[in-house]
Amino acid sequence: REPVDTDITSVKDFIKGKSVMVTGAGGSIGSELCRQIIKYNPSHLLLLDRYENSLFEVDLELKSHKNGSNTLTIIGDIQDAPFLEYIFSKHRPQIIFHAAAYKHVPLMEHNQIEAIKNNIFGTRNLIDFAVKYEAENFVMISTDKAVNPTNIMGATKRIAEFLTVNMNSLNGTKFSTVRFGNVLGSNGSVVPIFEDQLKKGGPLTVTHPKAERFFMLITEAVHLVLIAAASGKGGEIFVLDMGKPVKIIDLAENFVQLSGFIPHKEIKITFTGLRPGEKLYEELFDETEKRITTSHKKIMMAIPEVPSITFLIHHISELEKIIKNYSVEEVVPVIRQIVPNFKNHKTENIVTTG
Repeated sequence: REPVDTDITSVKDFIKGKSVMVTGAGGSIGSELCRQIIKYNPSHLLLLDRYENSLFEVDLELKSHKNGSNTLTIIGDIQDAPFLEYIFSKHRPQIIFHAAAYKHVPLMEHNQIEAIKNNIFGTRNLIDFAVKYEAENFVMISTDKAVNPTNIMGATKRIAEFLTVNMNSLNGTKFSTVRFGNVLGSNGSVVPIFEDQLKKGGPLTVTHPKAERFFMLITEAVHLVLIAAASGKGGEIFVLDMGKPVKIIDLAENFVQLSGFIPHKEIKITFTGLRPGEKLYEELFDETEKRITTSHKKIMMAIPEVPSITFLIHHISELEKIIKNYSVEEVVPVIRQIVPNFKNHKTENIVTTG
């Protein structure tokens, strides 16, 4: 489908002259956020990531923009509260785009404690310091895998959504979330994998003949994130219009054809089976959420049923104990108390929803 093109005046008014922080700035979404944000002349752009190599490359690229914005590259971990205290107290970011997250579903199924530490407690740390140092806006990047989650990664992002929405009414900072599906060309996404497999002569691997995913260009997704952030009043979960879902097998066959080969003959395509925690189909809305249109045709809003902050605090304290003792076997029962529609593949034979 055609990428969106729309007016950006609201984004310019939102960002110009502000101190902006991007977490996960070395990642696919984070780096594109930085590329687009710097065009709107923030006073400062703080690039935060714990992985130095990718951050170094983004920093080098942004230094070519001679527009008067001060960029600062910060190596550190959002799980490290003293580090965040220092950064927030020194730089006082006014707008925070939170794109730092563990996102690979099968990896997080085997590293559940780390998913909780980063996606839940890292997010909570950022929220706490955004409030303490009176940031104006906090925008969390979420995923369609948070909807009716069947994996730990999606469930932790759903809890991060709950935390973000809940904090909005308790202080002066505006908290909002933007949820969308897969972006083409991101680190670990299917297209770079297909490219690598094609270079080796195949086969291209697809998990299941019926597997479908939503896809969007990175530039388009980030463009819409900025528009949604600029329009937010606080407390929203914005959901990007991802178009129609695409069958992965169709994507693979088209990729082979566009590369000048005949699929299934010159380049084989094989099915490997769904990996731990994967669904056949992804969704953009939970069945309990109300859908609301916005002034932008490519941006919708979800109104979720959110647990109370007291409820969240109680169960998150249980997760803290689990982390302290590294009690992996206790993770799923506690997360399911917070996210009742979490269907874990280890306890239920669930591969599809909806």
